[in-house]
Amino acid sequence: MKKIAFEYGEGLLEAELPDQTDVFVPGETVPDPPVLRDISKATRESILNPIGVLPISQQVKKGSKVAIVFPDRVKGGFQENSHRKVAIPIIIEECLKAGVEKRDIQLICSNGLHRKMTREEIQKILGDELFNEFWWSHQIANHDSENWNNLVDLGFDEMGNPVIMNKDVYAADLAVLIGHVLGNPYGGYSGGYKHCATGISHWKSIASHHVPYVMHRDDFTPVNNHSLMRRKFDSIGQHMEKCMGKKFFTCDAVLDTYQRQIAVFTGYAKEIQPLSWEIADQRTYVPWARKKYDVLVFGMPQNFHYGNGMGTNPILMMQAISAQIVRHKRILKDNCVVICSSICNGYFHDEEFPAYRTVYELFQKDYHNVLPDLEKYGEYLAHNQKFIDKYRFNFGYHPYHTFSMISCAHIAEKHCAAIYVVGAYEPGYARSMGMKTRATFAEALQDAEKYVGKTPNILALPRTFKTASVHLGLKEGEF
Repeated sequence: MKKIAFEYGEGLLEAELPDQTDVFVPGETVPDPPVLRDISKATRESILNPIGVLPISQQVKKGSKVAIVFPDRVKGGFQENSHRKVAIPIIIEECLKAGVEKRDIQLICSNGLHRKMTREEIQKILGDELFNEFWWSHQIANHDSENWNNLVDLGFDEMGNPVIMNKDVYAADLAVLIGHVLGNPYGGYSGGYKHCATGISHWKSIASHHVPYVMHRDDFTPVNNHSLMRRKFDSIGQHMEKCMGKKFFTCDAVLDTYQRQIAVFTGYAKEIQPLSWEIADQRTYVPWARKKYDVLVFGMPQNFHYGNGMGTNPILMMQAISAQIVRHKRILKDNCVVICSSICNGYFHDEEFPAYRTVYELFQKDYHNVLPDLEKYGEYLAHNQKFIDKYRFNFGYHPYHTFSMISCAHIAEKHCAAIYVVGAYEPGYARSMGMKTRATFAEALQDAEKYVGKTPNILALPRTFKTASVHLGLKEGEF
């Protein structure tokens, strides 16, 4: 038997799995492409030689307003040479050389419906020097998708999506997007037009693509770069550009497993997206498996991507499990089984995820048999002033974020014969989401025999949420 430790709460939970179990760890089982040897030099060269747009020196002058949009803490890393910390100072330097006055530069965190970053978090992701230079003069701000004094309604794009965006970005003479190209179950990759379509928009814009109609289509699972969701991102971003009368100056870094830069592309998002994806594909879409698997095993910490409580908040637990199905469906048999360790202690973290408990409780009653049945409440709760105030002023997730997550959370149920949660402190929370519970991995595997037989093909992912995931495919298959 193989002994493998899986993520579990704030620690690990050990499992004994059959010897034939295959194990995959991103960046180790199959190495990532090499990182840039001189990150600062490569980033500067990219910024000074943009693709499809004029250089900064030819776009701005004295009196020009500049808005630099950067991602929140969910992606991009905190290291000293992270993409944010390297690229933003170079862009500011080029603006100042061209005559832009420092007071006319605004830095905007593209948190979208995520909770706003605290002062300490912004300092951590931007670095001390950049933070101290712009924070105290009120030139760093979180996007607020409920502040209509700083939003502009641009009507509908060519696909019929409502487009509402940050007014400071809309009005800027130079609108810069600092993005990360990293494998994402929602539309293939972060960065590009996904950044502006989700990060500086309004919940009504996000409700045009983070919904069952889009996420339960066959082109969403398995993950790919050409789904309806991705086309909506592009359409919304390009409509923003059309209404602004200018292109975003996009500077995207392709990242590896540990958020380090593999490549940097700068310019017109429509042109650099395919270029960055070509490099990112080498790291993200990994043709590794020699067979399809009956059982997928991984562990869930309490605190990851979206924050503390993601691995114990019942809706987000189901979303995180579904995301692994979206990523790895190419190598999973139909009606596969998922076994996931989680302390599942009922911790919602109501301060950070204020609307989630309300939506969870709605799911338990009133003819709500599957998560998509709750979609009808999205607009109602998105107007709940208590939840809106917690998003705007108390570092909570926007209430509509809950509904964007339930659409993904249903995908595991669509594609799995059973989902087991191992080691739950309060197993009723898992069971109330449609999952089965067992005390140990061995008990879960034994019960799963009714679905997959006594000798299933098993894939173990022991560091699923501590590393940037990949999208696995068959060795002889095609993406």
